[in-house]
Amino acid sequence: MSRILKNRLFSGISWISLGICCLILVFLIAVIAWNGIKAINFDFLMSESRHFGASGGIYYQIVGSLLMVLVAALISLPLALGTAVYKSEYLKNSKLQMLSDSLIYGLNGIPSIVFGLFGLIFFVNILNTGISWFVGSVILAFMILPTIVLASYQSINSIPDHYRESALALGMDKWRVITTVLLPQGISGAVTGLLIGLARAVGETAPIMFIATAYSGARYPDSLLEPVAALPTHILALAQQATDPDALQAAWGASFVLICLVTLFSISALFIRKRTQILSER
Repeated sequence: MSRILKNRLFSGISWISLGICCLILVFLIAVIAWNGIKAINFDFLMSESRHFGASGGIYYQIVGSLLMVLVAALISLPLALGTAVYKSEYLKNSKLQMLSDSLIYGLNGIPSIVFGLFGLIFFVNILNTGISWFVGSVILAFMILPTIVLASYQSINSIPDHYRESALALGMDKWRVITTVLLPQGISGAVTGLLIGLARAVGETAPIMFIATAYSGARYPDSLLEPVAALPTHILALAQQATDPDALQAAWGASFVLICLVTLFSISALFIRKRTQILSER
């Protein structure tokens, strides 16, 4: 078989694989949208659930999900940026670099249910925090931390060395180079990794179902150590009532809203990255 034929065959297989993946994604989104959009109205989005979600809306579930992921972002972003800067600018030993990479990739590969069990054992059972939305935010921050670290590190490490050399030649110390040159140039990658991580976190059920959420009755939390309602666990509860047509319709509607939130985070990642790149070029 000639090289040209092999290249064409490989290219064809690649395009077919891409097409199949896109069709599966479009099919799943279309099914959720077709069934879920029928439940979407102002009352569904702005009222609280009743009868364990079979009637009413998902207002407090949306609020609880956004609260946990936004606090998770506030916790994880500074830690990720600090780790990425240390790996890029201070950690020069190759063996330690390999060790840090192994630890980060290992943390990224841990199943989400393990994070939930860790939170249950350490925070709920040992520290006696009880069911707490803040503990859920901490666990989600741990879960998305590797994604943000890797994206931030790749962004900062890809900055050409002459930026650093020029800044040092102007008399800047290491800290000034990091804060005035590297972070502004590399922040787009950190923001992109953050929003990708949040898009994953907002849809996670296993890390929060034991430690952060209540299946019904939760409203605005009055303290850090109270549960909240969340979309993933709400959908899980509704799925267990699938024989009830009203509960099933509410599950489709909540799933559609969750897909919209994930899409919103993804589009925001693209927009913010583009915006920061434009600002950094000025």
